[in-house]
Amino acid sequence: MMAARASLPHLIDRLPSVRGELVADAPLAPLTWFRVGGPAEVMFRPADADDLAAFLAGCPADVPVTIIGVGSNLLVRDGGVPGVVIRLGRPFMNVEIAKGNRVRAGTAALDVAVARAAQEAGIAGLEFYRGIPGSIGGALRMNGGAYGRETRDVLIEAVAVDRAGKRHVLSNADMHYSYRHCGAPDDLIFVEALFQGTPGDKGEIQARMDEITASREATQPIRTRTGGSTFKNPDGHKSWQLIDAAGCRGLTRGGAQVSELHCNFLINTGAASAADIEDLGEEVRARVKSQSGVTLEWEIRRIGVRQAGGEA
Repeated sequence: MMAARASLPHLIDRLPSVRGELVADAPLAPLTWFRVGGPAEVMFRPADADDLAAFLAGCPADVPVTIIGVGSNLLVRDGGVPGVVIRLGRPFMNVEIAKGNRVRAGTAALDVAVARAAQEAGIAGLEFYRGIPGSIGGALRMNGGAYGRETRDVLIEAVAVDRAGKRHVLSNADMHYSYRHCGAPDDLIFVEALFQGTPGDKGEIQARMDEITASREATQPIRTRTGGSTFKNPDGHKSWQLIDAAGCRGLTRGGAQVSELHCNFLINTGAASAADIEDLGEEVRARVKSQSGVTLEWEIRRIGVRQAGGEA
């Protein structure tokens, strides 16, 4: 465990004072949907955007900084995450209706909360967020999408803070979006987003959201310890079909399993390690490559070191 590292107190001593919370050797597994992985060397929960900016401006340049959201599409490796892990909390969960059928949201707000707020205001076009089990920050960073729409279809602008603590406002074009990819600089931490919808009937919007909910419940293992879609869909293919054709449905490695219901989902059956899950994913990739010649690209974000003292 990282708590045994003699350097740990010294890292906290090197960090700037904050109004939020700094915690050494903070468990990360409970914060992820897989429920696996080691701790953060230091966890920082900022009090607000100004606290975040001041911390980043004062944080030594050699200290790694990692941002995480609600952990729905995240695999933390067993050795934990060196440096500082930043998790935005309640101060970044605001969702507000703006003029012109627009919705403004903090990046810790759940995608479903944005969909619900839009529906209650009679704003259409954001229903797809009901089908994404994550937060707005993750949707911005990976161009999150579902059911035929993506973040790039509705985003007006995003507010971010860079590693030097400087605030930036990025237009949709500045995000350089493509399929499940954002081309904005990696050091930017998004804190707010503004979305554009269209006037709609509340009942019709709710009916569409109900359809999305029913489809997810019928086709995805949403009540298990999973990280959502594991691999991106390659051009001209669907990952689940390639995985199924390669004979991987139900495949296991330790406590990890390829879902029987939807084989682009990996599951922690209860006793999996992060290594079990990652190794199973790599075995799936190898089998698909051998069977079809197609290389699957991870959609789940993997962070940290493989084991205490190991390499990423």
